[in-house]
This record gives sequence, structure tokens and C-alpha cells, in this order.
Amino acid sequence: VDGALLVAAHRAMVKCDDKALDEVAALGAAWRGTAETALEAEAQGTAFTSVTLAAWPTPRFAAFAARHPRQLAHAVAFGAAAAEQGIPVRDAAFAFLAAFAANLVSAGVRLVPLGQTDGQLSIAALQPSVAAAAEAALTADLTRLGTAAPMLDIFSLRHETQYTRLFRS
Repeated sequence: VDGALLVAAHRAMVKCDDKALDEVAALGAAWRGTAETALEAEAQGTAFTSVTLAAWPTPRFAAFAARHPRQLAHAVAFGAAAAEQGIPVRDAAFAFLAAFAANLVSAGVRLVPLGQTDGQLSIAALQPSVAAAAEAALTADLTRLGTAAPMLDIFSLRHETQYTRLFRS
């Protein structure tokens, strides 16, 4: 879903279609099953937006961010910013999804006895899947896309109310 949101935001920004861009932003905010997953997506999006506005400001991205204060999902902000910087959509989708996979592996390295070499081997093994996900995102139709991960949502709901946690849901 995040790959498809990124691609849609990128394409809307390239076309200067603010209505479509705002609709993608709304979908990115809505497609979160729990408060915790929404908070995580928006916190990452807010941090990314803040850094991007400081380091690589453009009037269009600034206007987009101003219309959605502290409400942009990371994938949507990334897609819009990549478009503004002239990064091709295929490259942006692959980079975003590869970074996501690497972050998951990094969490695994810290959580379980998995060494750095095994972590790098895991990242390398994931690259074909990341490339396939990026390609799928390029042809995804947001009107036919949705999320259905009820067990993930249930575990996230349980996790967000635990007293002690190592990671956010």
C-alpha cells in the first residue's frame, strides 16, 4: 500500500494536480488500522517533511505540507518530495521500499541475536522482493486497493496498550 501511495503522490505532484495529491494524502492518513500505526506513519511523515522543507525547499512541496500539517503519511510525503526533486518514480519507489526493508532488518538485528553480516545477507535476500513490490506499485490502482490485515491490527491494538515495549507497533 505504501508503495502505491508513494507512486500516486509522485504522479500527482508531477502533473501539478493538487486535488489528486490531497486525495492521496487523505488515503494515506485513512489506511491505518490502529492509532499506533497512524501515529507512526504520521510521525515519520512529519519528520521527513520537516527535514525536506529545511534542506530541499520548493514552493509546491511547502504548500502541500501546509495543507496537511502533521498529517502526511511518510510514503505520501516521500513521493511528493521525490517528484519535486526530479527523482524518477521507479527509483523513488525502489529506494523507499528498500529503506523500509532495511529498517525492518535493523530492528531484527537489535532484537534477536542476528549479527551484522546476517543482517546484510537478509537485506540482500530481500532485494528481489523489494524490486517486485516497487514494480507492482507502479501499476497499482488506488481505487481497487485496500488493506486487510485484521490480525496485525489486533496485535497492534494489544501492543499499543502494553506497559513496557521495545518498539512502537
